[in-house]
Amino acid sequence: MNRITVLLADDHTIVRQGLRKLLEIESDIEVIGEAKNGREAVSLAKTLSPDVVLLDIAMPLLNGLEALRQIHKAVPASKVLILSAHRDDAYIDQVMALGGSGYLIKQTSAQMLSMAIRKVKEGLTFVSPEVEKRLRAMNQTVINKKGRIKKKQCRLSEREAEVLQLVAEGKANKQIAAELSISIKTVEKHRQHLMEKLNIHDTAGLTRYAVETGAIESGARPPIR
Repeated sequence: MNRITVLLADDHTIVRQGLRKLLEIESDIEVIGEAKNGREAVSLAKTLSPDVVLLDIAMPLLNGLEALRQIHKAVPASKVLILSAHRDDAYIDQVMALGGSGYLIKQTSAQMLSMAIRKVKEGLTFVSPEVEKRLRAMNQTVINKKGRIKKKQCRLSEREAEVLQLVAEGKANKQIAAELSISIKTVEKHRQHLMEKLNIHDTAGLTRYAVETGAIESGARPPIR
């Protein structure tokens, strides 16, 4: 029997361990890797090519939304299933727009999680009943909201998105350079491009933009001065 291979991505070790234990019970599902941040998730997805990536949204270094975008682009055969505590319509909307195969709320049952993994492996979309209700209720509102989001968000390169998140996490240019293995001058250049693209001219503004577009959680940001 061919098992469904799964990569777990969550910054909380205890959550990953719990998910692994739950999935190990299923004879047709095999956890082949764990990532503690979005960047590691992208790297492992490229290396392991799992059938399904179970991805959290709120993660350091690279958030789940950007990780989803990069995995979808680099490993299109891997289905990405979001498992998040976030119930915000904006997150659900972005996940679907970025090619996510499903969205589960973290309070979901183990049975539903296994079912969702099997469904998305088959190429179907699976969302929690609560998310399904929201999607149905949004209907025309979602269409309008997509328009607003598209208007509000600019297309950033992968590197610009990474720099934006690290800036919003309060890291200095030197720290960002070390995290991304690039020079400080290159970081400065990316920051300049970000400010020009977004028409935002200070760090506080970049941080607000990151929070509003889901690049970083509101509770995770440094104080905006």
